[in-house]
Amino acid sequence: MEEKKLDINSIIGFVLIFGILIFMFYQNRPTPEELEAEKAAQEQVEAQAKEETPSITEEESSNVIDLQDSTAIANYKGAIGAFGFTTPTEGVTTLENELVTLKIDNKGGQIIEAKMRDFVTYDSVPVYLVKDGNASFGLDFTTSDNRVLNTKDLYFEPAMGKNGENQVLSMKAKVAPDKFLEFRYEMKPDDYLVDFTIRSQGLSGVINSSKPVQLEWKLKGIRHSKSIQYENRYTRLTYNHEDGKISKLSEGSDDEETEEDVKWLSYRQHFFSSILATKENFKTAELSSKNLVEEESRTFGFTKVYESKVPLELKGGEISQNMHWFYGPTDVDVLEHYKDLGLADSIPFGWGIFGWINRYVFTPFYTFLSTYFPYGIAIVIMTILVRLAMSPVTYKSYLSQAKMKVLKPEITELGEKYKDNAMKKQQETMKLYNKAGVSPMSGCVPAFLQMPIFYALFMFFPTSFALRQKSFLWADDLSSFDAIYQFPEGFSIPFYGDHVSLFPILASIAIFFYMMMTTGQNMPQQPGMPNMKFIMYLMPFMMLFFFNNYASGLSLYYFVSNLITIGIMLVIKKFILDDEKIHAQIQENKQKPKKENKFQRRMREMMEQAEEQKKTGKR
Repeated sequence: MEEKKLDINSIIGFVLIFGILIFMFYQNRPTPEELEAEKAAQEQVEAQAKEETPSITEEESSNVIDLQDSTAIANYKGAIGAFGFTTPTEGVTTLENELVTLKIDNKGGQIIEAKMRDFVTYDSVPVYLVKDGNASFGLDFTTSDNRVLNTKDLYFEPAMGKNGENQVLSMKAKVAPDKFLEFRYEMKPDDYLVDFTIRSQGLSGVINSSKPVQLEWKLKGIRHSKSIQYENRYTRLTYNHEDGKISKLSEGSDDEETEEDVKWLSYRQHFFSSILATKENFKTAELSSKNLVEEESRTFGFTKVYESKVPLELKGGEISQNMHWFYGPTDVDVLEHYKDLGLADSIPFGWGIFGWINRYVFTPFYTFLSTYFPYGIAIVIMTILVRLAMSPVTYKSYLSQAKMKVLKPEITELGEKYKDNAMKKQQETMKLYNKAGVSPMSGCVPAFLQMPIFYALFMFFPTSFALRQKSFLWADDLSSFDAIYQFPEGFSIPFYGDHVSLFPILASIAIFFYMMMTTGQNMPQQPGMPNMKFIMYLMPFMMLFFFNNYASGLSLYYFVSNLITIGIMLVIKKFILDDEKIHAQIQENKQKPKKENKFQRRMREMMEQAEEQKKTGKR
């Protein structure tokens, strides 16, 4: 081996980012003109329906509600023979505690506003998960005379009450005092989780039990972050199914799936989530996600549209489903409070051992540090401690490189001696490695050992709620980009953005010098091998280019990490390793008898067989 191998620890992060970008596709969103036209058409239909509503007798009016469109009115008139609902009353009821405010509309009995009380968006507006009609929730069911109704069109009667310290809101769409459909909300003090029950009473003869009652939940994610592209990468429909298995729909393109045995559905909007969990698993669920963000849509207000359709089972001809609503931060410290539901699993910590390290090592470790130090300083301290902990691995890697450097003259000599016989050259090179006690793969093992740590940290920064809107130096939000220059309005560089971030520039410079130290010396181009010099220049450029819209905390980590690694390697080179001592040790190793292991013996035998076959072929 005549050149140093590129340390995979330096490039794994960029390979991951590059892969993410390759698989990201964007779905066209409606133009403002199309949205305005759709709104105007809807207003016209509503106005026409109001004008054409047929008169209802006074007796009927006590039981039947007015609907907003003529089709629903026709359905309701046909359903009056079976049952009727109480006179509609407009109104909104508010449930509120120290953390969240929910507004429930009489029409549909559904949540029409969910506001976080402790958080604001990047432009200082309160964080809303539900607002201005971006979400809908209802049940589709068929009556005994085959009329299809949706609870979104029903008017419910609100009744506030108490259960200990808990607020209780009962929303009932009544056929009679003892016959009704109820949506019951119970909010606890200082808690994001709201108990939610759907039940019917006395409707077993009205609901057609041969056809499913379909729960439909739809939500359009509201933008909360400065970089909508970065936010959208971590905005995803996640669900728990099949005894704890966690699955996700695509984060970059439209996707749909049908699953069984679903425990909860999470409409994640990066740092905030809307979750519907059930005490008795949904048997099936049809799920869909539509991406709304285009590369050029940097000021668009929404990220994705989520939709779930879940058939509910009737029990004795009645509806009975106990569930929970969660509207709150995608914060592990919050979601861990609901271990019985497993809501913390909705956070994208990473898969396998990487996610385990992120969740149970780095997240609590950083939480501990940030209680004593400013958030940016906590990142620096954590990076220093991680790099120091990995310094023995760095030492092993650099020692391997130093040994290869000492052996290079002899390897070059073998290359010249057997330049016309590649097989013999390889065979003699392996013998030299064996005699000197050097393994060309020894530098790869330390790099491989670092991969779980590297990837876990790579996933830590996008998922750490603690970094959200925390400032450091010139970065006003460690969970978003640190723009030091904004391009003129309307100008944007594809895949780079409309601004210049400083931390990615510093990180790119640091990694360039690191790669100069590890791969910059003696890098001749070998036939069939990657061009090391090209890769050395390409990787820092990729980091500069793709990390421009990423969290500044992530770029700060890379910058500090590579500075520390450079420092450790300089210390190793100047004060620990001595090329003359390494050369003397190698010469001493050559004099010692070496026992081949099974792999070395097998490789030698294969080469000897290949050489013998080559000689036989020439004869």
